[in-house]
Amino acid sequence: MHNYESLSHAQWECKYHVIITPKYRKKMLYGQIRKRAGIILRLLAKQKGIEILEGHAMSDHIHMALSIPPKYSVAMIIGFLKGKSALWLHREFGKIRGTYGKNFWSRGYFVSTIGLDEERIRKYIRDQDEKDKRSDGNQLDLGW
Repeated sequence: MHNYESLSHAQWECKYHVIITPKYRKKMLYGQIRKRAGIILRLLAKQKGIEILEGHAMSDHIHMALSIPPKYSVAMIIGFLKGKSALWLHREFGKIRGTYGKNFWSRGYFVSTIGLDEERIRKYIRDQDEKDKRSDGNQLDLGW
């Protein structure tokens, strides 16, 4: 049986697989930037009542499984998360060469609904490092 979320006049289950990338898909998400990006995205999601079910940052993109209430559009939430996190990262790391200032994220994003395959998608997000290591060789695991 499903555990549906509820608002005052609705019960819902709206889950999405989202991928966002830095500008020009540069490999910029490492070290302190990677850790702070994860913390910042979680804080911003909490402000809007969004739940990050699963999240994993690679050096050139971030995978997230989000639970978004139906009162918000996906585009509005992604715009909010990318816009505010870019400003926040610029304030903290603006002096780092190549961070593109307030335009940290690329304009686009990937989104797909999560239906009955939720566990499979969450496993895919968790296992991104293993897939990357097989194709690129071992790299330093910095966590998120």
